[in-house]
Amino acid sequence: MTVAGAGPADRPAPRPVLAHTDLHHGKIWDLVSETVDLGEAQVVREFVDHPGAVAVIALDAEDRVLLLKQYRHPVRSELWEPPAGLRDVDGEPPHVTAARELAEEADLRAATWHLLTEFATSPGGSTERIGVYLARDLSEVPEAERFAREEEEAEMEPLWLPLDEAVGAVLAGRLHSPSAVVGVLAAAAARDRGWSTLRPV
Repeated sequence: MTVAGAGPADRPAPRPVLAHTDLHHGKIWDLVSETVDLGEAQVVREFVDHPGAVAVIALDAEDRVLLLKQYRHPVRSELWEPPAGLRDVDGEPPHVTAARELAEEADLRAATWHLLTEFATSPGGSTERIGVYLARDLSEVPEAERFAREEEEAEMEPLWLPLDEAVGAVLAGRLHSPSAVVGVLAAAAARDRGWSTLRPV
């Protein structure tokens, strides 16, 4: 039996940055170059400087997870994803960002929130980290208070999928969004442990 908190754990271990260059300033993220002192060598690394994001695994009373179909241009695909969004409001706590995104993208509120897990999307090439939140005890946002969705978000299509079916879709390779893959598997693992692994927001 694995003891909670035992075993390997990632830890911050910054190395001295000898030089920093902004290569490109983008609409959402920047491309930067840094010269890093690793002790035995100095290396140059180019990477995406990203504000980070949140994703929401919304589970209803029937143990169904909400997925939204959204077009993602870089991969030229419509992906099924949980509600998600950038951490682009200065000083906003991440669980508040998650609640805002759930309301804006799915017209839902949740009375119960927990942190499921966190992950780095591409640690070799981006600073992006995503916090995945579990939202339960759901209710609808009143019609008069709903957010007007635009651009890609205007075409979002919701799907309520039993959690076990969502796990099957991940394992069969039918779902490719990293927040969907990580979030669905984390939710199923937490459920199978009686939700004992959930962390407070």
